[in-house]
Amino acid sequence: MDATVPFRPPLIVRLASPRGFCAGVERAIQIVERAIEKFGAPVYVRHEIVHNIHVVERLRKLGAVFVEEVCDCPTDRPVIFSAHGAPKAATMEASRRHMLYLDATCPLVSKVHLDAERHHLAGREIVLIGHDGHPEVLGTLGQLPDGAITLVETPEDVRRFEPRDPDNLAFVTQTTLSLDDTAEMVAALRARFPNIAGPHREDICYATTNRQEAVKALAEGCDLVLVVGSRTSSNSQRLVEVARRAGARDAHLIEDAGGMTDAMLEGVRRLGLTAGASAPELLVRGVLDALRRRFEVLIEEGPIQIEDVTFKLPRLLADQAT
Repeated sequence: MDATVPFRPPLIVRLASPRGFCAGVERAIQIVERAIEKFGAPVYVRHEIVHNIHVVERLRKLGAVFVEEVCDCPTDRPVIFSAHGAPKAATMEASRRHMLYLDATCPLVSKVHLDAERHHLAGREIVLIGHDGHPEVLGTLGQLPDGAITLVETPEDVRRFEPRDPDNLAFVTQTTLSLDDTAEMVAALRARFPNIAGPHREDICYATTNRQEAVKALAEGCDLVLVVGSRTSSNSQRLVEVARRAGARDAHLIEDAGGMTDAMLEGVRRLGLTAGASAPELLVRGVLDALRRRFEVLIEEGPIQIEDVTFKLPRLLADQAT
């Protein structure tokens, strides 16, 4: 063996499939790109379009300006509402100021909004299973008058909840939660309120479901599972939790290859790798390249599940699609 070639220990990398961008994220990013093409820069975006710093920085360089509220935007430029959804007050403010606005809300999040509104019109008190402060939760709460929706995060919240009428309730859920945690919450609600109305199946989106199932399939026997995604990304954080529960010795969320440390990789011989629904595949490839500089990498592809879901762009931008 050539003594000048440094020894690289073997590493088996199990790649999750599917991973990375989902249809809702792809649609939201395209809306920003097409809006810049059609209207020129700058285009304003309320909140991060998706929760990934690399995506946000790339769009910022193209001409997107990210703000927290509609009042931070000039009236003569388009404003885009992020994939997480916005409260009705935001769209009403844009209309009041006669602004051109585009809605990049994921259609699956919009479905939750419509379900909540349907239950409200039917006179039901609504319970929302979700994480306090998450933009999607704030958007859903903001669809209805104050007090119409009660947020619950834990089974203890369910035990403390005192509805106005226990027999006239409905629940909806944040789309990016853990399947197991949501099942526990739904079971707790149904145990206390047997007549509670809900969706035919919980509103966890297909992409969240598929990515969690892919991680479950690869986690057992892994010394480490790495999830590429931003810390503000709920679905990415849930993948870390799922990996640990599914048998991985350890799991970490990293923004990109720079998030890997020597201590994290010490003693690792079998590694699982996936990415949250708002993380581009380019970042996964960057992690693999970094691993190859340290290890003799052998790739194991997990069972490949094809996702063929697509969502249409807003009509105003349809002629920009290529």
